Amino acid sequence: MSYTLHPPRKTRLQRSELAVPGSNPTMIEKAAESAADYIFLDCEDAVAPPDKEQARKNIIEALNDIDWKGKGKTICVRINGLDTHYMYRDVVDIMEQAGQHLDTILVPKVGVPADMYMVEALCSQIEQAKGYKEEVGLEALIETALGMANVEDIAKAGGRLEAMHFGVADYAASLRSRTVVIGGLNPDYPGDQWHASLTRMLVTCRAYGIRAIDGPFGDFSDPDAYIAAAKRGAALGFEGKWAIHPSQIELANDVYSPPKSEVERAYKIIEALKEAEAQGKGAASLDGKMIDAASERMANNVIAVDKLIQKNNS
Repeated sequence: MSYTLHPPRKTRLQRSELAVPGSNPTMIEKAAESAADYIFLDCEDAVAPPDKEQARKNIIEALNDIDWKGKGKTICVRINGLDTHYMYRDVVDIMEQAGQHLDTILVPKVGVPADMYMVEALCSQIEQAKGYKEEVGLEALIETALGMANVEDIAKAGGRLEAMHFGVADYAASLRSRTVVIGGLNPDYPGDQWHASLTRMLVTCRAYGIRAIDGPFGDFSDPDAYIAAAKRGAALGFEGKWAIHPSQIELANDVYSPPKSEVERAYKIIEALKEAEAQGKGAASLDGKMIDAASERMANNVIAVDKLIQKNNS
């Protein structure tokens, strides 16, 4: 193991992340009662320009009036992009009027580390001025060619950044990919055309202690395809996936929850290795298969996720 290590910056349960347009108060109220681990109230793409100001007001009201933590939710707001004139008011108004109830801010279309620095500077000044005791975390939405080209530098910038999301729709547009499907597979491509990009972002996240979250799947009428996409992400090492429709919440929760048999085996691995260590052995055999220190690390990952789920459900 390298002497240089970057431990996880912030651990949160994020199997399912429900996207909710800030312009729809009814949907916001329903989201609070949903089974989603994580909810982001959207100021950006899901809100038409004429509705931006009202959406911001709706979000502030919802942050102040709904007991998100009491309902077991992590609550996030996706602000508008730094290339718009909406962004600064999103940060200033929401942070000043409801920042004490906010867990994270999701920054869209992050291209360079300075994008995150700008948002962080605003948050720091507002928190100091308002006397907030808790620091709001930041999450980066990687959804452009520029963002993916600079993904390592963005992660290394540190600060409040605690998660990265893969935004497949704008990413496809940025690459000029020949597709109009959000998150689906192109039959003309022999495999998963997003695999390389997903892996690059994932490796970066794990190297620098950042959570890795897969983004949206547009066809909510096709649960089987959503499950297949979620399984691919989980197999790689992602922690969760967006739900753009309530029907996708349980699908994400199920895929990103280790099954009981997997958890039980993880505990068996830990126990078997303890017994082997007591006998002066560095490896052991379990159910006819060799296990060693690497097996223990993999088992601990499974156990850690299960403990987060149990804590959230208690």
